[in-house]
Amino acid sequence: MPYKNLSTIPIYRKSLDLLQMSREIASYLSYNKDLLKLYQSNSLRDIMVDSLLTDSILIPQQIAEAERSDCQAARMRSATFINVIIRNINSYCTGLEKDGVKEKEYLNLLRSEIKSFRRLYKVWRRSIRS
Repeated sequence: MPYKNLSTIPIYRKSLDLLQMSREIASYLSYNKDLLKLYQSNSLRDIMVDSLLTDSILIPQQIAEAERSDCQAARMRSATFINVIIRNINSYCTGLEKDGVKEKEYLNLLRSEIKSFRRLYKVWRRSIRS
């Protein structure tokens, strides 16, 4: 399979936007401002923010893996994994709200970004099946 420039794929660009937004929100909402050490925190909010960041990082990686794979099963496995990640991110937003985050508009912005991503995802998933 010839090398494909990922920056030309709309879902990949949108996943990078989602990642950037997640980083900004995580930086704002976390108690521990060192994002690389969130996993060490005992705060539930920091743990959820760390999970949000980790999952946001995995999305572009899975898209790249699917786009570069010749194996149909591997491509569909990546697509299924991305679907799980999207659901997880929505759950983290709900969990952060329940943890007492007062800046719900930021979480709603992330949710709308996820909604936009999901539309592109559905189109992309159909395209990788063929």
